[in-house]
Amino acid sequence: MDNSDNSVDQNTAAAAAEQTEQTSPATDEAQTNADILAAQAAQTQAESAEAEATEPNNADDDEPVDLSQGANTTDAARTDDDDMDDREYRRAEDSFDVFHWANEVDEIKNNVSVELFLFNKNYTPFRVRYSDTLTASVKAMFMQEATGFIIKEADKGLECREYEKSDGEDKVIYRTKLSNVGRAETLIHLIEHEYRNIDSYTDHVDEFKKVKGILAKFSYPGNDGETKVFYIAKAISPSSALKGGTSWELNGESFEPFSAEVALKMPDDNQVAIIDGTIVIFNQSKFENLFQYDYKSQVIADSKAKEITDKYKLSFAEGLTLNSLLQDRKPLVKKLQSLDIAAEMPQDKLIDYADEMQLELMTDDDGSIIIMDDKDLTMFVNLLSEDYFVSPVNGRRYEIKSKKLLSDPEGEPPRGA
Repeated sequence: MDNSDNSVDQNTAAAAAEQTEQTSPATDEAQTNADILAAQAAQTQAESAEAEATEPNNADDDEPVDLSQGANTTDAARTDDDDMDDREYRRAEDSFDVFHWANEVDEIKNNVSVELFLFNKNYTPFRVRYSDTLTASVKAMFMQEATGFIIKEADKGLECREYEKSDGEDKVIYRTKLSNVGRAETLIHLIEHEYRNIDSYTDHVDEFKKVKGILAKFSYPGNDGETKVFYIAKAISPSSALKGGTSWELNGESFEPFSAEVALKMPDDNQVAIIDGTIVIFNQSKFENLFQYDYKSQVIADSKAKEITDKYKLSFAEGLTLNSLLQDRKPLVKKLQSLDIAAEMPQDKLIDYADEMQLELMTDDDGSIIIMDDKDLTMFVNLLSEDYFVSPVNGRRYEIKSKKLLSDPEGEPPRGA
């Protein structure tokens, strides 16, 4: 508002107030209601005008704040309530109750929708439709089989323990964080955040031999009005599938051509559930095979990786680390497990050993050993294990696949020294 306008309003209000005072009787005669109301209105107008004139101009406060210049818009927009929500979520995740979940889902089982996905050995998901006549079967085989097992066995002493701290106990199902299992986390991320880019399996039927498993996504309304989601995963063996070109149908007394492109026997056992960032494991071996996850081997691999990187200077291709290269390399991890890294040859001797064996072990200008892929890593580990050998008889080079340490000789050699 312009200052000149403020001055006019103030003067007008003051004049009105002064006029009211002059028209008021100087004696003790009672004022009329009209006089009292006029005086109050004039005083209120004067106070409002004065407050507006002295109040700073905060028009800029309503303008949008530009968070694009070097600011993390997510963090900048966060509030104390957001931080509290995160803390509550973490506490909820840490105290996940699978028995409460099973009872909750059992209560709303008739109000649950389901979508199916197949995923291959690269953990790429594909959308797949199913007939309405299979809806009850899908819910029963995936959802109700799991919740029914938990509810029934809870009365018989079923427990849910941390996967990393348990191994093979009776009447136990396991749980672990989704973030611990990289392949499962990637699969769920693709479905939840890259749904539009997921292909229909119709265009990939000829690749069924590459299928790794099936994932059922269940959705239902929560008490807070938001949609809740959980997943049930099962492994699929391509060898159990029947293909139309090589299969017949026995219909009554006669064989007929197989009408479907592929027929599949669906696993009817409980294997894996994924609920709010928690993986519930019903079958340990099938879970480990389904997502190629072996916690104990991974712990060993991570420990050995740290010992190696502490002792040797290694340079990796962009995006690679020693830990990531050791994933799913069980033979290498097993070989490393048998080595005492601290007692192995130093870097300079290892490089000399590689040169002696005429191996293509690359180094950079700093003398770091370059690891571009798993083949380079295998060569490096084999060098650590001294698995290359030149025969003193024929001069040929060999890679030793297996060796056994001989004990010290006893007595004199048969033909003398």
